[in-house]
Amino acid sequence: MMDVQNQYCVSRPIYSIRAFEHVHERQIRETKSLKERFSGSCRCSTKRVWNIVKMYFPVLGWLPIYQIKQWLPGDIVAGITTGMVCALQGLAYSLLVNVAPVYGLYAAFFPILTYFILGTSRHLSVGPFPVTCLMVGAVVLTLAPDSNFMQPGNTTGVNGTTVMVLNAAARDTQRLAIAMSMTVLIGVFQVAMGVVQLGFLVRYLSDPLVGGFTTAAALQVVVSQLKIIFNVPVGNYNGILSLFYTIGDVFKNIKQTNLVDLVAAVLTIIVVMVVKEINAKFQKTLPVPIPIEVFVTIIDAGVSYALNLSGHYGAGVVNTIPRGFIPPQPPDVSLFSSIAGSSFSTGVVSYAIAISVAKVYAAKHELTVDGNQELLAFGISNIFCGAFSGFVATTALSRTAIQESTGGKTQVAGLISALMVFIVIMALGPLLQPLQKSVLGGIVVANLKGMFMQVLDIPILWRKNKTDCFIWVFTCISCIVLGLDIGLLTGLVFELATVVIRTQFPSCASLGNAPSTDIYKNMKDYKAVRKIRRAVHVGFDAVRVFKKRNKALKKIHRLIKKGKLKFTENGLVPVEPLGVDNEAFEREQDPELVKEFEQDMKGGTSPNTEVEVQVDWTSVLPVNVNVPKVNIHSLVMDFSAVSFLDVMAAKSLKLILKEFLRIGVSVYIAGCDDEIIMKLEAMGFFDEVVNRGMLFLSVHDAILYIKMETSDNLDDPMADKVTRIQDEFARSITAWLFFFFPLLHLVKEHCQMQVWVLFFYFLFPN
Repeated sequence: MMDVQNQYCVSRPIYSIRAFEHVHERQIRETKSLKERFSGSCRCSTKRVWNIVKMYFPVLGWLPIYQIKQWLPGDIVAGITTGMVCALQGLAYSLLVNVAPVYGLYAAFFPILTYFILGTSRHLSVGPFPVTCLMVGAVVLTLAPDSNFMQPGNTTGVNGTTVMVLNAAARDTQRLAIAMSMTVLIGVFQVAMGVVQLGFLVRYLSDPLVGGFTTAAALQVVVSQLKIIFNVPVGNYNGILSLFYTIGDVFKNIKQTNLVDLVAAVLTIIVVMVVKEINAKFQKTLPVPIPIEVFVTIIDAGVSYALNLSGHYGAGVVNTIPRGFIPPQPPDVSLFSSIAGSSFSTGVVSYAIAISVAKVYAAKHELTVDGNQELLAFGISNIFCGAFSGFVATTALSRTAIQESTGGKTQVAGLISALMVFIVIMALGPLLQPLQKSVLGGIVVANLKGMFMQVLDIPILWRKNKTDCFIWVFTCISCIVLGLDIGLLTGLVFELATVVIRTQFPSCASLGNAPSTDIYKNMKDYKAVRKIRRAVHVGFDAVRVFKKRNKALKKIHRLIKKGKLKFTENGLVPVEPLGVDNEAFEREQDPELVKEFEQDMKGGTSPNTEVEVQVDWTSVLPVNVNVPKVNIHSLVMDFSAVSFLDVMAAKSLKLILKEFLRIGVSVYIAGCDDEIIMKLEAMGFFDEVVNRGMLFLSVHDAILYIKMETSDNLDDPMADKVTRIQDEFARSITAWLFFFFPLLHLVKEHCQMQVWVLFFYFLFPN
C-alpha cells in the first residue's frame, strides 16, 4: 500500500510554451559575438596561466602534494615489481612486432617518461600491449616480407641453380623503420585528435565490440606465436584468412618441430598460468604478487646457457641484446601513405584500451581522468618512443593491476619501473641473450588468459541483450576472418547498422493515464491504468500512409498520361466514366512525382512548371489503391528526449506537421527544450501554419488542453473546464493511445546518433 504521507499535490494552470513564457517573463539570453569570446579567451591572469599549465602538465597537480611517508614505500615496491614484468613483456611482445627484442625494452622504457609528466591517470602502467603490437606487426610483415629480401648466395643447387638466401640484416633494418615510422604516425594521429578534442570517438567502441575484437586479437596473437613455440618455418601472411594460412603452414611443417623449444614453451605456459591463479586467489594474503615471468626467464636463460641449447639442440634464442641506447632518428615519411589507415585504427584501439583501464582505477580511487589529455599524453609518448626506435605503447590490465595491487599510488611507481627497465638495458641485457624465444612466446600466450575468458560474456549478453551478443560474435568472427583492421571496421559498421535497424522497427503500445495524475504508462504493464471511455484502438503508421498516398498519386499520373483523367487547375476530371465521382478535392503535391509527370507528359495540357494534383483522400479514389484512413483529431508529440535538430531534420519535421494539418489533425509538441525552440526559431521553422501556439510545456498540459478544446460545452470558463476534466480523470477510467511514430525514418541521418524516444499520442473524437 502507498504511504498517504508520501504524496504531493500540484495546482497550476494549463501551460502552453507561449503562455508560460508570458507569465514567467522570458528574457532573451545574452550571446557574445565571436570577437568578444575570442578576446575573453585571450585575457591573461596568473591564476588562469597556472590552471592551463596544470591542465597540460598534470604532474604539477599531484607532485607538489606528494605524501612521501604514506605513498613512497608503496610506489617503490610497485615500481620494482612492475618494472621487472614490464621489461620481460617488452622482450616478449617484440616478437609480435617482428623486430629484435632490444626494441621491446625501448618500448617499455621511453613512454613511461613522457606519460609521467603528461598523463592524468596515477595508476596506469604504460608500455607495450599484445593487441596493438600484433596490429603493428601485421603491417610490418605486409610491407617487409621475407620474400623481398632474398638474394643469390654463394652456393649452387643440385641443378646448378644459384641458391637464394635471406638477407636478414636488410630485412630487420626495414622492419624496424616501418615499426618506428608507424609508431610516430600513431602518435601524430593521437595528438591531432587530442588537440581537436576528439576523445569522445572512443564511445562508439562499445564494450561488446571491444570484447569481440580483443578476443579475436588474442587468438591472432596465439597463432602468430605458434611458429616460435614450435620453431617451424611459416610464411608471412596478413589480411583475409591469414590466420588459417598460418595454421596450415604450422601443421604442414609440424615434423620439423624443435622439441626443446616446444617443451620449454608448454612448461612456461603452465607454470605462469598456475602461479597467476595463485596470485589472484591469495591476493589479500601475499604482500606482493609473485613475479613468475622473472623467475621463469632467469631459470631458462641459465639452463640454456649451461646446456648450450642453441648449439646442441638448435633451440631458437634471443642471441643479441646490446647494452645502451641507439641515437634517435627521424621516421621514414615515404611510408606514411601506405600505413596511414592502419596507424589510425591502431591509435584508436590503443587509446580505447588505455582510457578504459584508466577509468576503472580512477573510479576505484575517486580520481578523474581527462580523455583528451590522455590522447595528448599517449600521442607524445608514441612520438618520443618511435624516435628512439621503440614501438607503440598503451597499457595492459594485468600490468596495471600489479602496479595498483602492490601499493602504487602515483606515477612515481611508473618512474621506478622505468628505472628497472633502464638497468636491464644498460647492464643486464647481455645476460638474457641465451633466453629461448619459445619461452617469451609462452609468456605472451599465458598473459592472454583474461582475453580468452571474455568468451564467457556471450551467454550473459544473450540473456541481457541479444543485439549486443550479435555485435560481440560478429566482430569476433570478422576480425578472425578478415584481419584486425578490416574486422574492427566491419564490426563498427555492423554496430551502427543495428542502431539504424532498430529505429526502423519501432514498438507501439497503448498508454493509459493513472487516475488523478499526469503519469502515462503502458496499459499492458499496469492493471490500474485504464483507457478513456469510447477511445478507438487502431494502429497508425504514418510512413505507411505516406507511401500509399505516393503510390496512389503515381497511378493517377498514369491515368492522366493515358487520357483517362484530365488534369486541370481545379483538380482531376474523368474523361471517361471511372465508376467514381471525386467531387471534393484537397491539394497534394509531390515534387518527385511532379518531375516524373512533366517528363512523361511531353507537351500535355498543363503548361505550368508546378503541377498540383488535388485529391480527396477521404473519398473513393479513381485508382485501386487502399490508402489508410486517418481518423484522429489530435496529435501530441513528446520532444522531451530530443536534444538536437539540424536544418534537414527541421525541414522534414515541418513537412510532416503540415501533412497532418492538411488532413484536419491538430498537432501539438510537448516537452520541447528551450535550446531546441531557439534553434527552431533560428532556422525559420515557425510560420502562419506551424506556429508557436502548438508548443506545450508537458504532455499532460497538451492533453488537458485538447480535452478542453473538444469539450461539448464551450460556454464554460477555462477554469471550470479544467476542473471538470480533472474530476473526470479522478472518477472514471482514463486512457489514450501511444504510438511510437518513426520520425527517425525521415530525420535520423541529420540528427545525433542516438535512439530518440519520440512519443506520439493520438486522441480520438468521442
